Amino acid sequence: MRNQIIAAFAALSCAVAAAESVKPSGPCAFVDPFIGTAGTGHTSPAACVPFGLVQAGPDTGNGDWEHCSGYSYGDKAIHGFSQTHLNGTGCPDLGDVRILPFVSESAPESVPYDKASESAKPGFYAVTLAGGVKVEISATARCAIYRLSYPKGARCRLLVDPRWCITRGRTPGSCIQFCDVAPDGKTGVSGKVVVNNWVKRTYAFKMEFCRPFSSERDLVFDFGASQGEPLVVKVALSALGGVSDAERNLAAEIPDWDFGRVASAADGKWSELLSRVDVEGSDDQKRNFYTSLYHLFVQPNDISDSGRQPYYSTLSTWDTFRAAHPLYTILVPEVVPDFVRSMQRQGEFTGYLPIWTLWGRDNQCMIGTHSVPVLVDAYLKGFEGDWESVYAQIKETLTKRHEGRIKERWDLLDRHGYYPYDVVRSESVSRTLECAYDDWCAAQMAAKLGREEDAKFFLRRSGNWRNVLDPSLGLMRSRDSKGKWRDPFDPSAVGYGEGYDFTEGNSYQYTWHVMQDPDGLVSALGGRDAFVDKLDALFERPEEMKGDVLDVTGLIGQYVHGNEPSHHVIYFYTLVGERDKAARRIRDVFDRFYLPKPDGLCGNDDCGQMSAWYVFSALGFYPFNPCGGTYVLGAPQVPKAAIKLAGASLRDARGRVGDATLPGDCKTLTIIANNLSAENKYVKSVTFNGKPLDKTIEHADLMAGGELVFEMAGK
Repeated sequence: MRNQIIAAFAALSCAVAAAESVKPSGPCAFVDPFIGTAGTGHTSPAACVPFGLVQAGPDTGNGDWEHCSGYSYGDKAIHGFSQTHLNGTGCPDLGDVRILPFVSESAPESVPYDKASESAKPGFYAVTLAGGVKVEISATARCAIYRLSYPKGARCRLLVDPRWCITRGRTPGSCIQFCDVAPDGKTGVSGKVVVNNWVKRTYAFKMEFCRPFSSERDLVFDFGASQGEPLVVKVALSALGGVSDAERNLAAEIPDWDFGRVASAADGKWSELLSRVDVEGSDDQKRNFYTSLYHLFVQPNDISDSGRQPYYSTLSTWDTFRAAHPLYTILVPEVVPDFVRSMQRQGEFTGYLPIWTLWGRDNQCMIGTHSVPVLVDAYLKGFEGDWESVYAQIKETLTKRHEGRIKERWDLLDRHGYYPYDVVRSESVSRTLECAYDDWCAAQMAAKLGREEDAKFFLRRSGNWRNVLDPSLGLMRSRDSKGKWRDPFDPSAVGYGEGYDFTEGNSYQYTWHVMQDPDGLVSALGGRDAFVDKLDALFERPEEMKGDVLDVTGLIGQYVHGNEPSHHVIYFYTLVGERDKAARRIRDVFDRFYLPKPDGLCGNDDCGQMSAWYVFSALGFYPFNPCGGTYVLGAPQVPKAAIKLAGASLRDARGRVGDATLPGDCKTLTIIANNLSAENKYVKSVTFNGKPLDKTIEHADLMAGGELVFEMAGK
């Protein structure tokens, strides 16, 4: 009798699940998850919710740079559907628990698919595979749900492959060190997996089927001949616990089999978040804008289990400290305190604050410790936090040697004032410059906390950029431990790692990496006029490099928009009084490097940083120095935008994104670009609440609400 009840309930549940998912409306209707899935964008169309652990979607390739997210738009076949994906990175990982529905006698390596059938929107992905299996996917924070519709009469088979992983230069399963998986009776499968790829991590999963399978062999499940009803599959992950934690996550987030409910809830979470900005413009402008917001909110990812304090990872801080994190402080301030606590927790685990964390592990693949500017920015903007403890971690991170940390030598910095290339044989100039910026941020926090000696120490070290600026060339250049400049020296030489002085760039790009002291750099390069000439030359040089780095893309001369060290450079023009040149270059970047099509991004989206640049620049201001809350004015690219500002009431409530709406009395920041057109791309004047502005605007003023008005004109 009990089995009959279970079977009847399962059949009813599957029928309920067949309800069509909701159609997107409002901002969600303009999001195109396929933007950036071809070329160098490395985004994924996987279904997810904002900041969720799970991104469930297709894998069309593996083992190379083109498939860092597991998906490339032009591929003709799908290897399967896995539950986690990276968004826009330059290194592959994740791809946990692949499943592949099929109707053939044996499990294929991949299945061709009907490109015309493929669709995606926030929280939803669908495609029809060869053989007629329709796959629909939605997600919650820690779970995925699949609705698999097999042709009537066809054999319903499903491969479950926990040994799959998205890797580079290796076979797909070679990074799995341990895999303990077994079916749970006749209605599911669970297991625990240890992966050693970009980082070494452990996860557990629980999978349930809406009806029992008739047979199973080598994790290929046979559900018999299709009677026309869909097979619904639920998958839950736990990044920190075991199978029991994954089971609890599934019970908490998808307790039933209602696919439509999950898809509708995901759409609602995205709609609430994206609706915080109401932007006007053409349909293409809205597609670019809202897709950029969507990519921004895919990560950081909360790797905690349901009901636990959030623990955010996927912190690509070398990229995201520049614009993504400052944008979070404006659009989603309620999650910023949890970002802070997560970085503290990560620092307690490793002994140093985050560099590039994935699933609670630091891969250290980049340079600097740019969680420091993120933390100090939150402190200076008045967010809640245990700031005395945070500062202690910052000081410890930036002054003490840490076991296992591969790119710190504070003794060399303190002895020489730079990293000597004959001692530090990789990225010596870039590391000197990026560490100097972190030191400047630490100095600001130390000063505000009353740590005067610390403030002096860090401020002095923040001037180390001067020690790698060759005044005879006006370019950043490496020096050896005796103080001699590298000779021969080629400023166009680009590289990364051992034997190179720069990180994913060259001297032409890194010469401008002094966000903390723009006036000092102007003076060091000969004063305003000489500085402007040198800046002009950057954009007018031949678009050629000596060397080959896949991440160096999106060139205008030697300006590289496809990689992050160049992102602030255009805004130097505003600071030196050349607002028209800033407007011209911003429009050039928009027209060339942000297009609403699969290969429309000029470089890796890098966990939302490329998208954050777009959003800020479309609105007309940018965090040139991303720590402290001063924004440099640019030239808006949309005619009007209204931002709902989440104030202190929402921040103090510590509501979760998508689980609470903005308070009814929240303030609004309205940005207007009067007379904006293809010809009228230059800024004639700027006012905020009727008062004229020249070069900058402060975070506190923006968050108080009001009208930021740009009067646009042609030449």
